[in-house]
Amino acid sequence: MSRDFVGALLQLNAEKGVPREQLIRTVEEAIQSAYRRTPGDEDIHVRIDAESGKVRVFRARFVAEEIEDPATQIGVSEAQAFQPGAEPGDLVETEQLDQEAFGRIHAQTAKQVVLQRLHEAERNVVFDHFASSEGELMTGTVSRIEPRAIILDVGKAEAILATTEQSPLEHYRIGQNVKAFVLEVRRSAKGPQIYVSRTHKGFLRRLFELEVPEIHGGTVEIKAIAREAGSRSKVAVASRQQGLDPVGATVGQRGARVQAVVAELGGEKIDVIEWSEDASTFVAKALSPAQVIEVRIDEEHRIANVVVPERMLSLAIGREGQNARLAAKLTGWRIDIRSDVSVAEAAKAEAAHTAEAAAEESAAAGGPSTAAVDEAPAEAAVAPVEAAVADEPVAAKPKRRKATAKTEAIEPAVEPAATEEVPS
Repeated sequence: MSRDFVGALLQLNAEKGVPREQLIRTVEEAIQSAYRRTPGDEDIHVRIDAESGKVRVFRARFVAEEIEDPATQIGVSEAQAFQPGAEPGDLVETEQLDQEAFGRIHAQTAKQVVLQRLHEAERNVVFDHFASSEGELMTGTVSRIEPRAIILDVGKAEAILATTEQSPLEHYRIGQNVKAFVLEVRRSAKGPQIYVSRTHKGFLRRLFELEVPEIHGGTVEIKAIAREAGSRSKVAVASRQQGLDPVGATVGQRGARVQAVVAELGGEKIDVIEWSEDASTFVAKALSPAQVIEVRIDEEHRIANVVVPERMLSLAIGREGQNARLAAKLTGWRIDIRSDVSVAEAAKAEAAHTAEAAAEESAAAGGPSTAAVDEAPAEAAVAPVEAAVADEPVAAKPKRRKATAKTEAIEPAVEPAATEEVPS
């Protein structure tokens, strides 16, 4: 019987995956429970030898200075009669029992308890196995497709992939192998409930760890991830090794590594950028592929004011604001994007407003306005001009008379030369 018992334990160990020590402890507790259902047998204990399979049944009580439960406790002086040197808290054996006292009813009860405890032990082992997988990748096979979830067979348990955790680009079929990120493992009467996701940013992180040895080895670190599952993601990486390009290592030769991740995500676009401690540099890179002219950081309000070329404004914002939204999630800054043209117009309008405000302030103070000061010299300059114009005809008349006289004097000298006859 002992050999059969040890063989049964070994078989259960192989089938259920429950450790041998835990199986023995479970059987001991089951037999104890069967004994203790009889009134007066609350102090019965059972021990099983793992090597020989021999079962030992005995009565034992706990040593206590003040006895509260006489069925399970014993005084110090009485305990020292059975075991010299016994102290409060020790378990002292008081009587050895024969195994034949274990009747048929006890055996049936023990069988039921053993089966129940074995199921509990198996569920605990499975739960502990999957509980340690939280935050890791898991591969399962699609076993059922329900309206609100997809059920994955992951071996000794089932994983639940809710519709809210599925990418809108993906479609599943029965028997398809699916990778997923373990969100949570819960206990239940039917075993562990495993909740997985394919939209969590941790799923993208684990995929890069699978595809990029530098990330798995720790020489390249993923600093931040911003993701809108099924559409676009941004990943910020940094190098821990001098001279290593983190973006190049993550993308791979001809984009082979990142393309493997994109294929697993069903065509989701991924932007890999280099992380920087400088906030302005990090924000500028996060808005790629758009070019950035200037980034002004407002530390107090956590706002990054970004200036981009007019032709790059729509690219920086992205479709429905997606590029700016992902950049804000990635950097942790609120990003305000404006074009260089609008910034210049705003600066010009502000300068005009400032000049107008200064003029109004000067007028309100009672001093001469700038226009009045400028007009005074102009009026003073007009008077001399008018005087010169009034005197100009008087000075001009003598000049005209002299010119006429000179002309008349020349004409008589010219006429005789014109009428002189040539001798024959």
